[in-house]
Amino acid sequence: MKDKVIGFLNSAKGAGGVLLAAMMMAFVWVNSPFAASYELIHHAQVSVSIGDYELGKPMISWINEGLMVIFFFLVGLEIKREILTGQLSSLSQIALPAFGAFGGMLVPALVYLYFNQEDQEAMRGWAIPVATDIVLVLALLAVLENRIPLSLKIFLTALAVFDDLGTLIVIAGFYSHGLSALSLVLAGGGLGVLAVLNRFGIFRVRLHLAIGLFIWLAILESGVHATIAGVLIAFLIPISAGDKPILERIEQALAPWVAILVVPIFAFFNSGISISNLTTEKILSPVSVGVIIGLFVGKQVGVMLGVLIAVRLGLSKLPAGCDWYQMYGAAVLTGVGFTMGLFVVGLAFSQAGLILSINLSVIIGSCLSAAMGLAILSARSIALDKADQGNSEKS
Repeated sequence: MKDKVIGFLNSAKGAGGVLLAAMMMAFVWVNSPFAASYELIHHAQVSVSIGDYELGKPMISWINEGLMVIFFFLVGLEIKREILTGQLSSLSQIALPAFGAFGGMLVPALVYLYFNQEDQEAMRGWAIPVATDIVLVLALLAVLENRIPLSLKIFLTALAVFDDLGTLIVIAGFYSHGLSALSLVLAGGGLGVLAVLNRFGIFRVRLHLAIGLFIWLAILESGVHATIAGVLIAFLIPISAGDKPILERIEQALAPWVAILVVPIFAFFNSGISISNLTTEKILSPVSVGVIIGLFVGKQVGVMLGVLIAVRLGLSKLPAGCDWYQMYGAAVLTGVGFTMGLFVVGLAFSQAGLILSINLSVIIGSCLSAAMGLAILSARSIALDKADQGNSEKS
């Protein structure tokens, strides 16, 4: 029984289930008579002292700037592995997901800006609908089990890697503020030490943890969003040390914890939406509409355009065993943008009421994309099964 539970939690279905459970728990709690206790935990001040240095932040900041570093560290490991040895290691493999990801980021951003072009402050949220939540997408695909080609799952994973990389560049370039030259120099020094260790294939857990913590603190004080530290550190983890595959081992050990602990905790602290404060006016505001339409319409249109261009130019082909109907269903699923979307909301805006309404719009857009994407892929699977049965009967 224990092995079955552990196996389920380590699966795509399990990770998605834990994530959805965390979201539902937060939603129910915030809309119950005990809502004040959620807010108390959410904003509780937590301080850490190291000698004379003291760092104090509310709990939500520790989650979004501290705990999520682990998530972005894992993202960085996945990106490095895919580029060096995985699905992104050759031009023919890169073209299709790269074009799809570029279109899937550009079109949603343009859709959002179209609805908010007259509001300078609202335009800060243009990056909210651009990223795909691969954890939830793979959990949704797991529901279909073997009824879709494995190549389609690989394509979506590769596309999400480009999505994440693009979003990280956006976070670093557009959501950083008040840069501190000294802190950036200190962070650069720490990264330089890791680069030397990486060059000689040296990896020591305690040493790398200490240097990583130093880099995180330096970037935290630099004005660049602290989660970028996770990705930079990951890029400087050696592939192997001697005959030991270091990067892959870390990734395999970390992935389950990120899926069933880190991301659900983030979801719990960022999806507590009180419906008592929501109005039709807020839900139909240009910002909310821009996010919903950007995710539900912009993502699928952008991904399909990108894929179509890559195929028409002869740079790539559709994934093996996949047709255009299935590709369209996958494109619709890329509109599931929960984790990164909520993360960018917190970077773009500071008003609590506005953040809650936009968070709801991220959830609405993601749910619409999930429902339509699954319906398309399920219908196509049924149609192909019937066609196969007909051909078998004829023969």
